[in-house]
Amino acid sequence: MDSYFSILFTEVYKILFLLVPVLVSVAMIVWLDRRVWAFVQKRRGPNVVGPFGLFQSLADALKYIFKEIIIPASSNKLVFVLAPVVTMTLALISWAVIPFDEDFVLADINVGILYLFAVSSLGVYGIIMGGWASNSKYPFLGAIRSAAQMVSYEVSIGVIIINVLLCVGSLNLSDIVMAQQNLWFVIPLFPMFVIFFISALAETNRPPFDLPEAEAELVAGYQTEYSGMMYAMFWLGEYANILLMCAMGSILFLGGWLPILDIYPLNIIPAPIWMITKILFLFLLFALIKAIVPRYRYDQLMRLGWKIFLPFSLIYLVLTASFLFYFDKLPKVNI
Repeated sequence: MDSYFSILFTEVYKILFLLVPVLVSVAMIVWLDRRVWAFVQKRRGPNVVGPFGLFQSLADALKYIFKEIIIPASSNKLVFVLAPVVTMTLALISWAVIPFDEDFVLADINVGILYLFAVSSLGVYGIIMGGWASNSKYPFLGAIRSAAQMVSYEVSIGVIIINVLLCVGSLNLSDIVMAQQNLWFVIPLFPMFVIFFISALAETNRPPFDLPEAEAELVAGYQTEYSGMMYAMFWLGEYANILLMCAMGSILFLGGWLPILDIYPLNIIPAPIWMITKILFLFLLFALIKAIVPRYRYDQLMRLGWKIFLPFSLIYLVLTASFLFYFDKLPKVNI
């Protein structure tokens, strides 16, 4: 019995050790997002609460906690309440397989990338539930848009992941990182990295693809009827997903926790620091694009996904496979 409790305690400790930093970093990147946006527009951004406005996100979170939660009378109450919980839970459980070092991972499973793909595909259900259960036109339209958008871009993300897997021969995320010791995949697969990055923007409903919550047309999209902590949970889930996409980008293309060059001053920096730096670099690109690029029209968004990205990534997949086969570079897989 004691051993059972000790195992349980160890696992709970590991989970908290992962989740608490993720939640704190979500608050920090919201601050960073707003600062970058302000910088581009020559404003100061959040700068009052705490040093450099660092506690602004905390103040916002406290405000949401004390706000009243209003559930519309005509809504499907159970589904309405469940939707933000589903969104946030799915965004957080994805982090279980993200490795920050060779041994620094909560669950080092052999199908890590498949697990990530499955969980991120389920993320759309929270949004559909929220939009449908609100029993209102705007949230429903926002949810339909979001579902179509996420499904469309998941297809090309899947093909891009297959490109990387062809070069590795394993679905384990640590193996994917270790395969990049000599050459990061961003160099041979650069077009795939660009498409992955743009698809990640669409997948996480970030500008210029924030069609589901287009203020001019749909008030606040699927979040229109939400308030208080339920709204904050959607918001947390959204930013945790953005960080997850940045982590996936750094693992698949930027060598995960590996240093830029394996030389003296760089290779003594702890591996998790490299991983966090790469995630932050990709997030800065996310934030800059939000400030610089105008919003796409819905038909442009769909055309980009189905008529440009999908055919191009399929052609590149064939080219990658042909190259690896012709030059006998296919990875040896132990079955």
